[in-house]
Amino acid sequence: MNQPLIIVMGVSGSGKTTVGELLAQHLHLPFFDGDDFHSAANVAKMAAGHPLTDADRHDWLAALATHLGEWEQASGAVLACSALKESYRQTLQAGAHEHLRWVFLDGSYELLRARLEGRHDHYMKSSMLDSQLATLEKPTYGLRLELTNDETPEQLVARILEQLPASGL
Repeated sequence: MNQPLIIVMGVSGSGKTTVGELLAQHLHLPFFDGDDFHSAANVAKMAAGHPLTDADRHDWLAALATHLGEWEQASGAVLACSALKESYRQTLQAGAHEHLRWVFLDGSYELLRARLEGRHDHYMKSSMLDSQLATLEKPTYGLRLELTNDETPEQLVARILEQLPASGL
């Protein structure tokens, strides 16, 4: 039986990991962070302030697509993944995952930059925000949440749980 898959997507600093972990806890699903699947070369490139190319992302996205198929057959999962371009999202959906749901965390430039500048334990620096926003192709499907400074991660998760379709969850 296929289990629910939820991809929490957005640029760096949007809260994908924090929100994804909380959402997974509420749904009793395993959580995975797409960043953990990057090659050492990709991490080093981003840490040096260089944006990844489509070629850099190819193997990473293909591996994530394979994992999504495995997770769907097992226990389901919540995945935090930037999934910036439509072509990246199509790669992730390649296994025709019928229970895949998208949650897009969208925020203003100022909010995202402030979050990144306050984060010191991550290889993705605030200088990379411009390139991520330039690459971002906002999806026209799934659930889109506009981020504010007034809402806690717990409140975001409550909104997600209210708005996600009940089917498959």
